[in-house]
Parts: sequence; C-alpha cells; structure tokens
Amino acid sequence: MHHPTGFRDRFVNAPRAGWKTAAPRLAGVTSAPTTITARAWSVWLVGLLVYLVAVFHRSSLAVAGLAATERFDISASQLATFTMLQLLVYAGMQIPVGLMVDRFGSRSVLLCGVTLLTVAQAGFAIAESYPAALVARFFVGMGDAMTFICVLRLVASWFPSRRIPLVTQLTGTLGQLGAVLAAVPMTWALGHLGWTKAYLIAASIGLVLAVMTLLVLHDSPTHRNLRGPSLSFAAVRRSLAMSWAHPGTRLGFWMHFSTQFSATTLSLLWGYPFFVKGEHQTPATAGVLLTVMVLAVMAAGPTLGWLVGAHPWHRSTMVLAIVSAIVVVWTVVLSWPGHAPTWLLFVLVVVVGIGGPAAMIGFDVGRTSNPHERFASASGIINQGGFAASLVLVISIGLVLDWRTPGGGSDYTPSAFRWAMSTQYLIWALGLVQVYRYRIRTRRVVDRDELEGITPPIT
Repeated sequence: MHHPTGFRDRFVNAPRAGWKTAAPRLAGVTSAPTTITARAWSVWLVGLLVYLVAVFHRSSLAVAGLAATERFDISASQLATFTMLQLLVYAGMQIPVGLMVDRFGSRSVLLCGVTLLTVAQAGFAIAESYPAALVARFFVGMGDAMTFICVLRLVASWFPSRRIPLVTQLTGTLGQLGAVLAAVPMTWALGHLGWTKAYLIAASIGLVLAVMTLLVLHDSPTHRNLRGPSLSFAAVRRSLAMSWAHPGTRLGFWMHFSTQFSATTLSLLWGYPFFVKGEHQTPATAGVLLTVMVLAVMAAGPTLGWLVGAHPWHRSTMVLAIVSAIVVVWTVVLSWPGHAPTWLLFVLVVVVGIGGPAAMIGFDVGRTSNPHERFASASGIINQGGFAASLVLVISIGLVLDWRTPGGGSDYTPSAFRWAMSTQYLIWALGLVQVYRYRIRTRRVVDRDELEGITPPIT
C-alpha cells in the first residue's frame, strides 16, 4: 500500500533524530558521559536496590495468597482484587511518573517511591480488615510505579550512550531478584514468623534504602537535583497524542501486552495456588518453580538484549515466536491427563519466564519510533500494555475460580484451575492479532537500512 509523502515525513523523517538516542535526558544534562566512573556504578547500584525491593514488595503476595484468604476471610475474586488494584495503580501511574521525573528529577521521585513502599508495606503487615489491606496495596502499587522509570533515567544520565542498552537490560534482569526473595525466603518467613512480623521485616528494608538514596544518589554527574520546566496540560496532551499516533508506539504497546502477563500473573498471585492446589505440588516445590521462573527471566534478558541490538528489524518476529511458544507449553500443561508432571511444570515456568524480558522489546520499538522529546510519554504508554493485560487476567482467574469451586472458599480444584487458566487464550489471541497488524503498519513507515544501521549491536 502506498502512502503519501506527508505520511512518511510525519512518521519516518520526523522521528529519526530520536532513533539515535537510547534514552532521553533530564533538562540540564547537556551531554552523555564518555566513560563509566565508580560513582556511576554506585548511583546505579542504589537505584537497582530500590527497584529490586519494589519488585519484592510487588511479588510478596504471590506466596501469601492462601494465608491472605484466611487472615481476611475473603474469596478468590476478593484476593485477586489485591493484585488487580496494585496493577491498576501501577499502570495508571506510568505516564504521570514520567512527567514527574521530567519535572522534579529521578532522585526526588525515587525517594518518594521508596517512602511510599515502606509505609504501605508496614500498613499491610498490621492490617486486620480487608478494606485496610486494600488501601495498603493501593499505595504499594503507587510506590512501585515510581521506581523503574527513575532508574532508567539515572542510567541515561550517568552512563555513555553505547552502554545504556546493556545497563538497562541488567537493571531489568537483576531487579527480578526481588521476586526470588519474595518466593522462598518469604514463604519461610510467613510459616515461621507469621504474617505481621514477616511483612514488617520486609518493610524495614525501605528505611535503609531511603537513607542510601539521600546520601548517594545524584540526578546527574553535575547536579544533585535537576528540575525541569513546568508542562502545560496542552503540551502533555499533544505529546501523548503524537506518541500514540505512531504505529511503532502501538506495536510496542501490544508487544508488552502479549508477552509478560502470564509470568506476571503467576509471580504476583496465582502461581503458588495453581501449583499447590491445581497441580498438587508441595509448597516447597511451588516456591522453587516460582524461583526458577525468575531465574529464567534473568537468564533470557541479556540474550534477548543482544538479539534485539543485532537484529532490530526482527523484533516483532522474536515476540511472535516467544508468545507462540508460551501458548504451546500452556496448552500441553492444561490438556495433560490428570496432574502435569513436575518436569513439564519446570518447562512451563522457564518458557513463561522468557516472556518477561521479551516485554522489554516493546520499549526498544518505542525508542526507535519516537524523537527524543517524546520518549518518556511513549514509554509510559507502552508500559501500561502488559500490566493492563495482567490486570484483566488476575481478576478473570479469580472470578472463574469462584464460579467453578463448589461451595466457595479457597478449596480450589484442578478442574477449576484449568478453566481459570484457559482465560489466557482470549488475551493471547487479541495480542497476537494486534502485534501482527501493527508490525505491518510500522514496517511501511520505517526504513530498514537506516534502522539497522543506527542501532548497533549491544556490546
């Protein structure tokens, strides 16, 4: 299909300046560093630790789901509301947080985030009623939303441009250690220390990180705090509209939408109950399975990062292949007569785990489809995709479990879990269709030679 010159000028020529920049910098940062200093690594390490703890708090309910149903005397759909609310807040905060970082700098926003996480998790520890616990998880989601974008901006300010993609991948990969700590150690703490002590100890880590943030973090090598210009409502609306208008931004959104929701749903809430109640695994094995899934995320991240850098034209092909593999393995597990063997569940968590770093491919598509000044708004839009899908799936599984569980309660049956987990197919179908549609539209307006020439392999 032929497009008029104006269409290509709008979507190809205009964004090209942005293709050369791995990530935008805050106002006041005039050039990227040319070398990596020890101070840069220390700033990154503190930011990484804050993000890791945010992932821990986000994932801590995954192994506490059954305990939560007893503590608050709630149904499966009410339990799912915890994670649904947290994901809703996280997704809804992405664009506002990006604008806040532009305005107030990473250091201030990250400090606000770790403070919110600490107070909210402490509130969750002492909550004895369902409404009080919901309020606590609301603020956990808000604090969580303030971490990742801040760390990415710190990376962009402190590291040379050619190293930014690698450090970004390391941030996402190592941050998943928080989910490992939320699996086996949190299972032990809940069993031996009880609900309140386990969550209070987890919350106390934030106090140390808040002090480290104040002492170590600077927004750039030359500024402790950077403050950007105020943005009018009209300017914000125009930036978001232009970002969404580019088919590459939409492609990135649907990539993010399709890849991560299965892993997110298992790690945040339904993985532990599914393995224990649906597949009759021991609690210890369930914890190991969740840990292996996180390790798969960490192992796949650098590999996918290298592939994306070396073959940017085939990013959508990678996503389509990964999602297809996830669908196939889930189909085998759900159709297995009786309980799936343990080895097959290990295959499942490995393949599903690869979907986590695959979601990061969507950000790279957004980066190469938008100019420097629209990168933050495009990233915020894309980051909502996977969490929106996870939100839908979390609540859908809860509703189906309640529907298929005789007499209600938390005595879920394997049959109920098969019905509940099958709701994923609707989301996969929508995501795959949309990725394929916008892959075609994006390729019509992107010059392959230029894309591959200015996006060097990650070294």
